[in-house]
Amino acid sequence: MSHDHDDPHRLPVADRATVRRAVRRLLVDDGRAMCGVLLLTCLAALAGVAAPWYLGRIVTRVENGELTVGQVDVLAAAVLGFALAQLLLTRFARYFSHRFGERALARLREEVVDRTLALPGRYAERVGTGDLVTRSSLDVGTVAATLRNAAPDVFIAAVQVLFVLGAAFLLDPLIGLCALVSLPVVWAVGRWYLRRARDAYLAEGAAYGGVAEALNATAHGARTVEAFGLGARQDLTVDRAIDTAYRAGVRTLFLRTVLFPVTEFAHALPTALVLLVGGLGYLDGAVGLGTVVAGSLYMWQLVDPLDRALNWMEQLQRSGASFARIKGVGLVSEDPPVLDRRPSDDRIEVRGVRYAYPGSPDVLKGIDLVVRPGERLAVVGPSGAGKSTLGRLLSGVDAPDTGHVRVGGVPVADLAAAGGLGDRIVLITQQHHVFMGTLRDNMTMAAPDAGDEEILAALALVEAGWVHDLPGRLDCALGAGGVELDAAQAQQLTLARVHLADPHTLILDEATSLLDPTTARQAERAMAAVRSDRTVVSIAHRLQTAHDADRVAVMESGRIVELGTHDELVAAGGSYAALWRSWNGEG
Repeated sequence: MSHDHDDPHRLPVADRATVRRAVRRLLVDDGRAMCGVLLLTCLAALAGVAAPWYLGRIVTRVENGELTVGQVDVLAAAVLGFALAQLLLTRFARYFSHRFGERALARLREEVVDRTLALPGRYAERVGTGDLVTRSSLDVGTVAATLRNAAPDVFIAAVQVLFVLGAAFLLDPLIGLCALVSLPVVWAVGRWYLRRARDAYLAEGAAYGGVAEALNATAHGARTVEAFGLGARQDLTVDRAIDTAYRAGVRTLFLRTVLFPVTEFAHALPTALVLLVGGLGYLDGAVGLGTVVAGSLYMWQLVDPLDRALNWMEQLQRSGASFARIKGVGLVSEDPPVLDRRPSDDRIEVRGVRYAYPGSPDVLKGIDLVVRPGERLAVVGPSGAGKSTLGRLLSGVDAPDTGHVRVGGVPVADLAAAGGLGDRIVLITQQHHVFMGTLRDNMTMAAPDAGDEEILAALALVEAGWVHDLPGRLDCALGAGGVELDAAQAQQLTLARVHLADPHTLILDEATSLLDPTTARQAERAMAAVRSDRTVVSIAHRLQTAHDADRVAVMESGRIVELGTHDELVAAGGSYAALWRSWNGEG
């Protein structure tokens, strides 16, 4: 993989060998279609070289007085027939190659989604949204343009060039040599370009990702930036990202300003040489006029496919860099583990767990904890104690570096990765997601077999009466282009979805802390309905939650320093007792 892997804030980039294997896989996966495209393209190229050959024969035989007007008409009709055959065969070759490209693109898009969803939580958070969004949108779009247009054009052009060069040598070896005279020039400038283009376009893609990340952070944190007067600082950050992208774009532009003028000159050179050498040979009687005409037509036929191939060279390089970035997502994605057993019960055990984020010291330092089925456990402690990190490990979002987190004897992270945790443990955080689609789509992703009555019952349980005011109710489109839900409605939707999923354990990570007091009270009522008859682990900042829990775990500096009931911990006079006195204003 490339040097991008050394940047902790970016996903890695696949190396050339990985990209070549991936391209071969795209071809092999639809091998029959590829063979069909190759056959049609070869037939089209054969028809294309036949027309100048016949035209040259017509000129030679007319010059020698061997043809009547009728015979010329018949041969001219044959030339026209070959041209028409080339047109039709090329059309169908393009049609089937475009279909091949769309199928390959569909597989690639599915792979990007699968690999993105398979990213370990720590990687997804570390790289941020800019790099990931750029790879799944801009880079996929670049590869899509190549599969739809550049790849078919370049493939057909390459076959046409090979056939034209072969026909030129068969016509006359001297004509063939004239056709080859520009190839060293094209090869030299192409090699110069290719040695520099991949890194330049990778840098350009990374720079665009940096711009997206900076703009996204600015947009999401606009209120914070304004409140703390950080506008000038954030402007400088965005300006630096844009400047980096500008310099990367200038670099790729420079490469193109060298490539295209040189190749345009190289295209004109063979035609000029054929006319010059062929004309001198004709004057000396060494070459027939028909051969010169046919050779000139072959040189003219070379211009269009070479132009198309070289015009797409930039797109191919840009696409190659994008493809390497897309494949880089899979380098840190994890294949779902194969589970050989199911959890025996709902008991959660945490033993000897240590965990650190990349480049940071341990956040959790030897955690031992048992969550009994049906109990309500509150996790409290100062900010930075590791409470949220523990919640992520309990829910299977991340796996511990050492030790284990198991439910019914099965590692929670393996169960989550294999897709078997959705009906067992659910983490509810401060962020609640509304996905693009209908209200029904948003609900049934938790329970695909749920009927409309079950969906409405779940929404009613969390007091989501606003559903009845939506146009089309369950068929109402939500998200971008549809109805935008406010924070309270989004949380109610999340909680109703959780109720449909019917997990045995809920992990609540300060799920109402970002809501205003009125909305929070409404959300608390909805949450109380969903918590009924389930194991609940509450990562709490309000000690009233701890007071009502069956047990309280107190965390400090990545360790559980106290564990017991509220009354036991208050009586012990330790850290929890101090927190409780402070919460109640007792000094």
